[in-house]
Amino acid sequence: MSMSVSLRRGGWRFLAAALLSAVAIAQKPAPSAHDLAARVDRHYNQLHSLKAGFSEAYQGMGIKRTESGTLWLLKPGRMKWEYSAPAGKLFLLDGKYAWFYTLGDAQVQRIPAKQLDDLRSPLRFLLGHTELEKEMNGLSLSSMGNGFVLTGQPKGQEQRIRRLSLTVTADGTITGIEIEETDGALTRFSFSGEQQNVAVPKDAFQFTPPAGVPVVNALPPA
Repeated sequence: MSMSVSLRRGGWRFLAAALLSAVAIAQKPAPSAHDLAARVDRHYNQLHSLKAGFSEAYQGMGIKRTESGTLWLLKPGRMKWEYSAPAGKLFLLDGKYAWFYTLGDAQVQRIPAKQLDDLRSPLRFLLGHTELEKEMNGLSLSSMGNGFVLTGQPKGQEQRIRRLSLTVTADGTITGIEIEETDGALTRFSFSGEQQNVAVPKDAFQFTPPAGVPVVNALPPA
């Protein structure tokens, strides 16, 4: 037998093995909503901090806007949305209060964290011991491209949010969030460049109002 024939046969064996492997992967059953929610839980429960880029798109009431920036999470209970577009916009959850401020505003808004009813607040379930199925009602699963979409309704926000959908990879990483409000408004967040257990600057979750700008206690949701 010539060497060329042997190599050709070896090549066919390699190709056959690769095809069988691809078929096995293709036939692997999709996870259930319960299974994928558990993967999300495991992924985030082993983290103590996280940093990621985000983009935010809003459409509703005749308004369209797109914003972007950096998201920081630190357990327990701290979250920071630092906007680069528009520059100077900030949403900060320091564990006790939520702070809202945009550069140039006449006042800083503050509200106790327990009274928070903000579209970014569904991510708070990542700030403690995650149990996704306990945070959302009617959890269901669908496939999308190379990932999955978990859809449900956040408990306690039924009056404002009709649907929350998490775009999730097979290993439980959240890459996007879509929130449909009861008035039809739609907000989409997408995340990129996730960095796990990053070192967080000491003052990252401390907010000092600009000199001369008063702090106003925002009203709790009705």
